Amino acid sequence: MSRPTVLLADDDRAICTVLSQAIRREGFNVVTTDDAEILLNWVEEGKGDLVITDVLMPKGNGLDFLPRIKSARPDLPVIVISANNTLMTAVKATELGAFEYFPKPFDLDALVGCVQTSLADRLGDDEAVAIEGTSSDDEHVLIGHSPAMQEVYKILARLVPVDLTVLLRGESGTGKELIARTLHTLSPRSKKPFIAVNMAAIPRDLIESELFGHEKGAFTGATNRKAGRFEQAEGGTLFLDEIGDMPLDAQTRLLRALQECEYMPVGSTQTHKTDIRIVCATHRDLSILVQEGAFREDLFFRLNVVPIYVPPLRERKEDIEALAVHCLANARKKGLPDKRLTTNAITALTEYAWPGNVRELENLIYRLTALSSEPALTEAIVRDALRPIATTALGANKKANSESLQDMIEVHLRQYFLAHKGDLPATGLYERVLDSMEKPLLKVMMEQVEGHQLRAAEILGINRNTLRKKLRERGIDLHHTGHKTGRR
Repeated sequence: MSRPTVLLADDDRAICTVLSQAIRREGFNVVTTDDAEILLNWVEEGKGDLVITDVLMPKGNGLDFLPRIKSARPDLPVIVISANNTLMTAVKATELGAFEYFPKPFDLDALVGCVQTSLADRLGDDEAVAIEGTSSDDEHVLIGHSPAMQEVYKILARLVPVDLTVLLRGESGTGKELIARTLHTLSPRSKKPFIAVNMAAIPRDLIESELFGHEKGAFTGATNRKAGRFEQAEGGTLFLDEIGDMPLDAQTRLLRALQECEYMPVGSTQTHKTDIRIVCATHRDLSILVQEGAFREDLFFRLNVVPIYVPPLRERKEDIEALAVHCLANARKKGLPDKRLTTNAITALTEYAWPGNVRELENLIYRLTALSSEPALTEAIVRDALRPIATTALGANKKANSESLQDMIEVHLRQYFLAHKGDLPATGLYERVLDSMEKPLLKVMMEQVEGHQLRAAEILGINRNTLRKKLRERGIDLHHTGHKTGRR
């Protein structure tokens, strides 16, 4: 039996790319156009087993063509998608005989599931069972309708057909590897390997061998030839996680491999050509590492071709409910008890800051599903579980703030030395650094206490006269800010 064909009409190239790839992965053919007239011609010629059409297109309105499609082929299912997310659009699509209506941005898995349902009777029995068994809540999918995630989706859609290097930047636990895997799965390289390497987990003296492989006898313990990650990923995607933790000497060898598209295994005299896509990830700011001299500037520019910011969970709280439900479904797959979340429990999840991001949410859901004896995860259960985590996170945040301040001072000093190089002033460095740190501290403090010098002195732990002297020395004139400068 030939595979069913989906006719897709949409003038948004990114949507066409992502949707086509997703539908093809389910075993269907897809033909696309941005012209409603062409779509209608295909239908009237008997082509296609399902139509997916946008509403507003430069060369026609999908809703206006819907009656003609249904007249020509009454049994042909039509799915309508639209960015004009009004009630009347949904009502009109239904009245005109649409099989289903999805407002943009739509849930990709839900739409693909709808495609499967509408085409089920066009498949043989064995195929129908396989489609039914394909879960739309697969463990490795991107979840989220928030504006922050929609920006990520838009960039990914444009990257799918091209081989540009991608740098994913975001906090730990935000799902950077999942995004890299998704990009690989949707790309033309999807049938080739996806190889992930955590650069922070490799001992310094083994990085070159890990990436490029080694020959037998190349060093003590090299009893056999070993293929490196570049060779393993040939034709596919190599994901270099925590690239910011890579030592400088290894960065040099990686840069050469990327520039020349070739590498040399340890102990070999032969170079190997390579054809792979590089996707990197880091939770660190590589531009700061470059300024500190801890990361090669030329490698940074080589990797930072398309930077993608992966938002932390606290910046996409509208996705928490969908993520939690997704985690519950995955928990059932792992053999854990079937649970549900109450409305108040979801509220409690949404109010939490999630310093560990999606990974922390997933672990919490798994733990509560496994340990709770109740059929429903209530607000009390969730808040009790989050309370000790929140306390620990508070302590971690304090430590992080302290480390951030230390990092800021170190960066300031390194930039200072870098700027002056060998022409350092003979004296005055301490005063320069102190001024750069003390002035903003005093200014913010006086703003917070509304110019009350005595209160500020008490908080800072210094004498009021000392404070007044420092304010004068640092040139902080509170008269211009409207704050009081009385002696209270």
